[in-house]
Amino acid sequence: MSRLILVRHGETIWQGENRYAGSSDVPLSERGHQQAQALGQWAKEAGIMKLAVSPLLRARQTMLPIEEALGMAATVDDRLREIHFGQGEGLALGEMSKQFPEQFANFQRDPFAHWLPGGEQPREVLHRGREALLDYANCGEECVLAVTHNTLIRLVLCDLLGVAPSRYRDLFPTLDNGSWTELEVQKNRIALLHFNVPVT
Repeated sequence: MSRLILVRHGETIWQGENRYAGSSDVPLSERGHQQAQALGQWAKEAGIMKLAVSPLLRARQTMLPIEEALGMAATVDDRLREIHFGQGEGLALGEMSKQFPEQFANFQRDPFAHWLPGGEQPREVLHRGREALLDYANCGEECVLAVTHNTLIRLVLCDLLGVAPSRYRDLFPTLDNGSWTELEVQKNRIALLHFNVPVT
């Protein structure tokens, strides 16, 4: 049995305007850095034995205080990066609705079946994210913490819990920056122990 803790990175400089960061390398905001520091303090008592992180800057900046607090280095894993939103990268919702209205309306209705133009298929994100997280859950360590991203976490949670991934927004409408979610992973059983827990 192992514990898998999934952390959504801290707030970024784009989130005040609700811009889709996706695979863009956007840094943390001042509040995001504060969230990262709080995660570092929290991690000292969480029994973590291994760390993994998305290669994107906002995830690595969130991980840094955790690495420093625990005295260990995280494995940077490209499979943990956020979905690429294609033409939606860097845009707010209103801008997308003007630039590609039909595709955006379909995306709003079912983001799993209708991804943004030029973007990465959510099914591919689910597969790579699931593979990475189960690799860490089965690596022999009792508790692994991974800093990753909003859409990836929700897609993988749906898949691991046996829920249709097209429901990821309905089932998990909110995943806060700097929050942690915990799974218990056994050979034939996965349980959701905690979801969207804040540290600040």
